[in-house]
Parts: sequence; C-alpha cells; structure tokens
Amino acid sequence: MKLGALALDFDGTTAVHGRLDPQVRGAIGEARRRGVVVALVTGRRLADLRGIIADELACFDVVVAENGAVLDFPQSGRHVLLGHPPNRAFLQALQNQRIDFRAGECVVEVEPAAAGGVLRLIRSLELPLILAFNRGHLMVLPQGVAKSTGLRPALLALRTSLHNTIGIGDAENDHDLLDVCEVGVAVEWGSAALRAVADETIRGDGPAAVAAYLRRVLAQPRLSAAQMGRRRLLLGHQHDGAALSLAVRGRTIVIAGEPGTGKSWLAGSLCEQLILQGYCLLVIDPEGDYRSLESLPGVLTLAGDEPLPHAREITQALRHPDVSVLVDLSKITHAAKIEYLTTLLPLLVALRRRNGLPHKILLDEAHYFLRGAEASTLVDTELAGYVFVTYRVSAIDPLIRSARDTVVMVTRETDPPEIQALLDMCSPPPDADAARRTFRDLRVNEAVLLPGAEESDGRLRRFRMAPRLTSHVRHRAKYLDMPVAEAHAFVFTDSGQDGPRARSLKELVGLLAVLPADRLVGHLRRHDYSRWIDEVLRDRELAAHLRTIEDRLGAADLPDIVAAIDQAIRARYETTAQ
Repeated sequence: MKLGALALDFDGTTAVHGRLDPQVRGAIGEARRRGVVVALVTGRRLADLRGIIADELACFDVVVAENGAVLDFPQSGRHVLLGHPPNRAFLQALQNQRIDFRAGECVVEVEPAAAGGVLRLIRSLELPLILAFNRGHLMVLPQGVAKSTGLRPALLALRTSLHNTIGIGDAENDHDLLDVCEVGVAVEWGSAALRAVADETIRGDGPAAVAAYLRRVLAQPRLSAAQMGRRRLLLGHQHDGAALSLAVRGRTIVIAGEPGTGKSWLAGSLCEQLILQGYCLLVIDPEGDYRSLESLPGVLTLAGDEPLPHAREITQALRHPDVSVLVDLSKITHAAKIEYLTTLLPLLVALRRRNGLPHKILLDEAHYFLRGAEASTLVDTELAGYVFVTYRVSAIDPLIRSARDTVVMVTRETDPPEIQALLDMCSPPPDADAARRTFRDLRVNEAVLLPGAEESDGRLRRFRMAPRLTSHVRHRAKYLDMPVAEAHAFVFTDSGQDGPRARSLKELVGLLAVLPADRLVGHLRRHDYSRWIDEVLRDRELAAHLRTIEDRLGAADLPDIVAAIDQAIRARYETTAQ
C-alpha cells in the first residue's frame, strides 16, 4: 500500500515542553507537499493547543484533540464535537469533593492521584464514563471515545484510508492509535508496553528521530513488508488442523490451476476478507464469477447488463476509501474485454500512485490480458497489490511473473508446462517430483501455498480452503469454451487408431454432431463421455446425468442418445455451440 496519511501524537513524540520540534515541522511540510495527509492526534484540549502552538496548527490537515472527541480542520475552520459535553452533575460533584479539574469540550482532566475519588463519583452517579491514563495525566471521557474515534471520520472526510496510514505515539493512550492504523509505530523513549505491541520502533531519544523516520518513509514507494503483517487473510486449514493465513501486505498474489478446480472460490474468499476489513478493492470480473460480493457492505457493481463504465466513473467510485468496486465484463465479447482493460489498467496505475486507492486489484482470467510485450506496462509491479487468477500462468508476461515479493497458490494442476512455470516462481525451488504429485492430487477444495511467501516457511503448504461468507457463482457458460491440457483432450478412436480430439466441451459437442455413428458407439458403451466429464472437467453432476443417457444404449436409437447428450451439455452450461 502507498503511504497516504500520518497520524502523529503530540507530547513526547513530536513535541517537547509543548513546542512542536522544528525538524518534525519541516518533515510535515514535506509530507503535505507530496500529497500525504497529516493529522495531529492528541489528548490535549484544543484550547490548550491554540494557546501554545496556534501559529503551527495550520501545518496539519486535521487536529484530533481531547483523545479523539474533538475534530478541527484548520484550513476550513470546520469544528466537530464527537463526544458528549461533560456532565454537569459530575463537574459539580468534583467541585464538592475539592478535586481539581479542567473541563474541555468533552474531556475532563484531573490529577492521577485523584483516580480513586473520581471512580467513586462515577459509580455513585452511574455515569457512562471511563478513566484514561496518559503518563502524568488522567482523562475522564465518555465510554467508547479513543483516538481512533476521531481519526477514523477525519481521514474519511479527507478521502484517505486508515490502511494507508502510519500512526506514531509514545504513551498509554496511543495503543488505540497504533492498533487502528495500518502501521503502528512507537518511539524508543516512550512506553515499554506500547513498544511491545508496535509494528515498528523509532530508535533515538527525541522528536528529531521522528523527523528522520518521516523523511525515510516518505521516500518509499509503498509501505514495506517489514512494517506490515498484523492484519491477516485466512487461506484455510492444513491437514493437521493448523490455520494457514497470509499477512495483508502490498504484494501480489497469483492463484493458478486448472479450470473448475476452485481458483475463484479461493480468490473470492480473499476478496470477502479484504472488504470486511475495510480495504478498498477493485474486482475485474470477466465472466461474472464474483457477483455475489455485491451483497457485502460498501461494494458497488458496475457494468453487467449496464453499459461499461467510463474511466471517469471508475475514478469517481474509487475516491472513497470505504467503497469497493466490482466491474462485471461478462456481457461483452472477448475482444472488447481486452480493449477495455488495455485502457483501464494503466488508469488504475496512475490512480493508485496518486491517492493509494484501490488497495488491491483482482484480475481474473489474467492470462488473456497480461500476455505480450506490452503487458508489463499495464500493471505497477513496484507498488504491487494485485491478485491475478489464471489457468495459464505460463502465458503471463515473465516480467510480471518474476516480480519480487509475489505469493503463489495453486489448485489442481497436471499440465507439465504449467507446472514448470509454477516451479520457476518458487524460492527456494521445491522437489519437482513431489510438487507434481501434490499438484496432481489436490482435491477441488484444496490448494497449496508455494515456497517464496514468508508464510510458506520455504516449503509446499497444502491446505483445505476456508469457507465462504457469500455464495460462490460458477459462471458455467465460460466452461463450454474453456480448453483443457492436450494430455486431457477427449480422443475419438476407430479400430484402435486415434481420431479427432476435443479439447473443450464446445469441441466435443461439435464432433458429436458430425462424426459417423460407428465412431461414437464404442465410447457410449464404455461410458467414456461421462468419465471424461467427471475426471477431467470434474463436473460430477453432469457426468452422472450423462451416465444414465449412456446406459440407454440398446434400448434407444443412437441418434436420440447423441442428441440427449448434446442437450444435456447445452442445458448445463446455459449456452449453445457456435
């Protein structure tokens, strides 16, 4: 993911004795010139900040004050109170108990030594308040108010995402800040407990080290793998019952395997998890296999039966980080899909470089669109963040296949050239014979994570796929034309001699219509048609139906049996051969 926002704590992190460090101030200016949103996220009251750094508040896009209860946008003057004002009865009780306090728009500050008395008052008045300690201060706040309470809507208003954000803090009240940001960073000179849960620690002894860190991350094209890994995607479970998951990082995932072996199920599972974790996802769906995702919150579907969206419509839809977009291309021709994506994919490269959205792009049937010399210009291998689904990984441009930090998963695969292409993507290379056996033996609900991904531990990791939340749409029409490997073609024989070969259901239907009866009857008697459908295409429902038709041989006329097979295939796959 591209860096889109910085969420910075004030006291002890970017400021000393209430003054913003000049080097930090310079780094903030550099960040904003690069288009990075900068938020000040502090427990202080806004009135206090205006009293000590009024002239410097304008260097921030937004100030999240009072530990998340107050938002202030310096450029526009917009001011928002997210929490409730202090309870009057509570303030009066503090005064009656002679407990010194300072009330803000929402927060009430007291000395930590008074915590016991404050807690007794909250209990006696039955108020929905909490105590939040922050080094030498104690804040009393409404339940549910924390730094993320303010940061989340602030970034949404500024059209950037928490998943493009680095949060930096030093003390107890920064746990929530670091947890909600994609990368949570603690400073070495702050709380040991905060360092223990942070994704990264800034070494040094003061805000100058924060400034140096900011300049370093601003020079990166994307958040690095070393910074990320806390959020995960469940792939499934290994045969010993152990869960297997991937860290959500800005890396590319390749899902390969033969047609009908569960690739889109696995890809759809990843999509569901990304959407529900709040990532902005763009799904390019050539065959309508992912339409069920539109039932999830924040998913917008374009095209399908509607006209194709223009580039401007895609750009407008992806302005909002809480929206994911599904582009359904199933109603247009193959040539039109290629032409459309040749325009769309470079647009997405520019869009993601500019604002970091979408976080992930899924492209199904990737081999059709990423082949040839120009393919590498259609994707951003440096920013990465793609999910490519393909049954012909060997056809994808080698520059894309060889991109660093790529995760490869495979469903069932038996075609030798495809297996070799997959083995070439492994690091370290696995035992080739063992890999071939594993690929061949995978069941429909299984896949294998290849060596190369950190999570593979350098070996083949076979797993059963996780269940889906949304229903899986198998778009059957595309399987009529889907070719199988040459070794799995249906071979019509005559007196022991090989004849015509059918490499797809469409070709099988066509040959059934033109071959003489004596070329067909032997295959019917041996149940070859149903066996091929079962073992190669793995459509057991259709295979069972064809088996009952084959059993009619001798009781029905041959032309009627052949016509029944033809009709069964056409009815199953909802189209006609052309």
